Amino acid sequence: MFTGIIQAEGQIEKIEPRDGDWKVTIGVGKLDMSDVEIGDSIAASGICLTAIEFGKDYYVADVSGETLEVTMAKFWEIGTPVNLEKALRLQDRLGGHLVSGHVDGVGTVVSIQQDGRSWRYELEAPKSLCRYIAAKGSICINGISLTVNKVDGCKFDVNIVPHTRQETTIKHLQVGSKVNLEVDLLARYLERMMTAPQDEKASAITPEFLEQNGFK
Repeated sequence: MFTGIIQAEGQIEKIEPRDGDWKVTIGVGKLDMSDVEIGDSIAASGICLTAIEFGKDYYVADVSGETLEVTMAKFWEIGTPVNLEKALRLQDRLGGHLVSGHVDGVGTVVSIQQDGRSWRYELEAPKSLCRYIAAKGSICINGISLTVNKVDGCKFDVNIVPHTRQETTIKHLQVGSKVNLEVDLLARYLERMMTAPQDEKASAITPEFLEQNGFK
């Protein structure tokens, strides 16, 4: 699990295609690797990857064919910048929101506008993800935990404060850029609980149940 609070900006240093998969070497920038062990998870732009080799300034991970198919990893090149975050420890502060590192789909940057000292990014999600995105809810964009300001169909916008823009790869995005999206875990599980078959003795969560208990 991750929090969506980016710890460093790294970059892709080497890509080795292997029978439909990739083996990638990622430079970690200022990320502290002193507590990393083989098998640890380090998210790269929101994609959970397992470290199979590492040094003080890099780690190596396998990227599966499935990951290449459904995420922006397939567009990685030597020098591509990536947001990095080590896996959450139980004693860590949860500064963002719970993030699994399992990308749900790819979105598109629609517009970028300066808003005071911050920046407002409007994005469009694929239709399969629209129902999971709610105003003032959480969403993960390229591994960054962000709050949704407003939603209009499949379009939504987020506010990027100066620190986030400076310390992450979001500063490299342009109109038309593609991004990894991970929707809020609770939304996905809630939908599953509401739509999955229930035996008669199981407690079902329905829209009526939620409304009766103050969720409208």
